[in-house]
Amino acid sequence: MIDAINQARLQARKAMELLYEHTCTVIEYRKEKDSITKITGMKEVPVLENQSCKLSFFASKSTQQTESANEITQVIKLFIAPEIEIKEGSKLVINHNGKVSEYKNSGVPSIFPTHQEIVLELFKGWS
Repeated sequence: MIDAINQARLQARKAMELLYEHTCTVIEYRKEKDSITKITGMKEVPVLENQSCKLSFFASKSTQQTESANEITQVIKLFIAPEIEIKEGSKLVINHNGKVSEYKNSGVPSIFPTHQEIVLELFKGWS
């Protein structure tokens, strides 16, 4: 029975990954020692490059009511393999539909046997 469940999960994951039409590079901002000057400073360090993924965009009505109407916000979600670890606050450079966009991981991912989902925000700089 367990083998059948694992086989079904594997097939579901393969089906999900057929939808991955974008690529992602994950960058962390961390202390690094310059090999020439030997000075330690903050640098952008790619920790994962050209990983297959899928971006999803959808509108969500906010619970914030303004004087004229409900506010609508865009939710950006990344679908990627479940074993990949993307630290909170990482910069994600995503190539999608011939366009390159920069986002940041805005929270804890939802991890499933077939994939993980991470809500993203537009990258506005390192905090």
